Amino acid sequence: MPSEPDIEIWHTLLGASQTYGDVPLAELAAKKVAELGSNMDGDYVLLSNIYASNSRWHDVDHVRTRMQCNDVIKIPGFSYIEINGTMHMFIKGDRSHPIWKEISNALHYISVRIRALGYVPEVQNVLHDIGEEEKQHELYLHSEKLAIAFGLISTDPGVELRVIKNLRICGDCHAVAKLVSKAYNRVIVVRDRARFHRFEGGECSCQDFW
Repeated sequence: MPSEPDIEIWHTLLGASQTYGDVPLAELAAKKVAELGSNMDGDYVLLSNIYASNSRWHDVDHVRTRMQCNDVIKIPGFSYIEINGTMHMFIKGDRSHPIWKEISNALHYISVRIRALGYVPEVQNVLHDIGEEEKQHELYLHSEKLAIAFGLISTDPGVELRVIKNLRICGDCHAVAKLVSKAYNRVIVVRDRARFHRFEGGECSCQDFW
């Protein structure tokens, strides 16, 4: 580069490292953003994601320890969706919604339909050293999936769904949203911490780089 890379460049490289599974680059980028004064929970989570996807659980624990030492608290993921002028909020693992049973049933049918299109759960996105079935169940209850399922059963066919996510959408939820847009012939727009994702016909506007 003709100039010294700033913190945004290093953040971009950190995110790209997850896409490509490049652990050395992720470690370098995380070190640089820290040196430039960043202490955001997202930096730690991205690095932890990359370690987890490579089953480096000792390093995942090390990142968590660093977060505690630096008084960094991971913000829980939550998503909003507006239906008929009312905002509905979903938190990861939340079962408190008044029509939770219907949402759970919708999630089941969504899973069946998208598996027929080739969906395979991206369990490497689960940051815990637990069994395969437990990892799939944890992915199943991510907040944006809950919001999308609720949107599907609460709106007429063909209505665009718009979801607001406070954190960066994970790879598995991104893959699910693409397949849901195809299976249900819906446009789904997800505004996460970084950008807008517009899902239609099994594709995303970000072209899988975000």
